[in-house]
Amino acid sequence: MSSTLLRRAVALAASAAVASGLALTAAPAQAAPAPAQRSAGWLAGQLDDGLVRNKQFGFDDYGLTADVALALDAVGGRAADQRAIRRALARNLDSWTTGRDFGSSDVYAGSVAKAVVAAQALDRNPRDFGGVNLVSRLGGLVVKTGPSAGRIADRTTGDDFANTIGQAFAVQGLAQARSGKADAALRFLLKQQCSEGFFRLSFAADQAKRKQGCDAGTAEQSAPDTDVTALAVLSLSTLRTTPRTKAAIADATRWLRKTQARNGAFGGGPATGARNSNSTGLAAWALGETGSCRAAAKAARWVSKVRLGNGAIAYDKAAFAAGADGIDTTERDQWRRATAQAAPGLRYLSVRACQG
Repeated sequence: MSSTLLRRAVALAASAAVASGLALTAAPAQAAPAPAQRSAGWLAGQLDDGLVRNKQFGFDDYGLTADVALALDAVGGRAADQRAIRRALARNLDSWTTGRDFGSSDVYAGSVAKAVVAAQALDRNPRDFGGVNLVSRLGGLVVKTGPSAGRIADRTTGDDFANTIGQAFAVQGLAQARSGKADAALRFLLKQQCSEGFFRLSFAADQAKRKQGCDAGTAEQSAPDTDVTALAVLSLSTLRTTPRTKAAIADATRWLRKTQARNGAFGGGPATGARNSNSTGLAAWALGETGSCRAAAKAARWVSKVRLGNGAIAYDKAAFAAGADGIDTTERDQWRRATAQAAPGLRYLSVRACQG
């Protein structure tokens, strides 16, 4: 995700016109693309036949492609790019959400949940996306009884990697699809919110354990996580307002505002505690969506300081400095992920835009 290309293009156009003897007449000034739109444009430029391809390791990244789709949907426009993503994800649905390509019958709950939300964002019926009833597939991955009722779980003979991020997508997708499993999924999601207001990333290791809530976990099991909290807020904000969802959003946004650095930045979870654009951009997005406009604008301004002129957003200040000379293949994945998560938050650079 690079920079200064626009200024370079303008300079080249001007020098070419002068060299050919043409007079440059003063044209009406055109507004530059809004920062969020330019970042969305850079993301769209990363697509190859509707998919984000990781050329470093040689695979199609369906999850990141869905993140790009959600970012483009949030920013608005780019209808042709969204259609291309829709076709590509529908064609590769089983490769994304199951272990079919590895000869396994595994079904991945977090991927299915994100696929439901992506289909909805791309204006497609998740009950018939790529020939699959994703709502039914996801409903079959929701635990029905016991202490973990409502929890999403991978269908696998190996480790279960379902977590609160997937749970948040499941709640949003099931609720919008008017699934009978939505309420149970919501109740379990709200258990992952600690009394301080944040949401943790990982579920209790033992599904049969009586206490499945965040406050019942150890400090390590229930560490604060900005990204998870922001994503949970974004999902909850799409639901019909009830006292319990209103209280959960209020507590989470209060925690986000409390943990925001004075310069507007956020760190992530235990493994990404340093200030970065992924976490700060997601927080800006969540705060803006829920009306915490000044905090959202501060976060968006921090993100804008690590954004290259072509819209690409660096993970942090070190990556931004390195990217000024171009983004190589080994670093491109990080730039794509940062931009997909942070671009929608740039809509809230102006407090007035947020309030509007």
